[in-house]
Amino acid sequence: METASSRTAEPVFRAATIADVPDLVALVESAYRGDDSRAGWTTEADLLDGQRTDPEGVKAVVTDENSRLLVVECEGETVACCQLEHRGTHAYFGMFAVRPTMQGAGLGKVVIAEAERVVRAEWGAREMHMTVIRQRDDLIAWYERRGYRRTGQMSPFPYGDERFGIPQRDDLEFELLVKELP
Repeated sequence: METASSRTAEPVFRAATIADVPDLVALVESAYRGDDSRAGWTTEADLLDGQRTDPEGVKAVVTDENSRLLVVECEGETVACCQLEHRGTHAYFGMFAVRPTMQGAGLGKVVIAEAERVVRAEWGAREMHMTVIRQRDDLIAWYERRGYRRTGQMSPFPYGDERFGIPQRDDLEFELLVKELP
């Protein structure tokens, strides 16, 4: 028998505000960096030290008229987020984070589906683009299962700019993944 306490609350989606910046920075950092990130499977802690983002970077996304930072809440707590940026006929998907202790339970699938719905409905985007560190085979495979395809188009990692982390290896680069949106 299912009880109220055994059910997971439905996620609520909304656009981020400036007031959300501290919580969002903490969420993104916890999903990708340090020991806390190891509770989930999206950690980059073996590839990068240092920060993943900062308040200035998150604020820039929140205030950019061509971007939206979606906040996902469950029972009033911020549990996930993603950046959407309108780029003409396509949208860019980034800054995707799910609370490490909630990873692997299906929330990420729900978030990416909502992100795709939003960019189609509100911007008429026909494709979603994202960049992923090419060494993240597990993460790329997850996106491929959701219909994203590898393009082989690489861009350099910003070595020397600690706003994006401190690399633990010298061969990092980003690969562009693309999905056509029906």
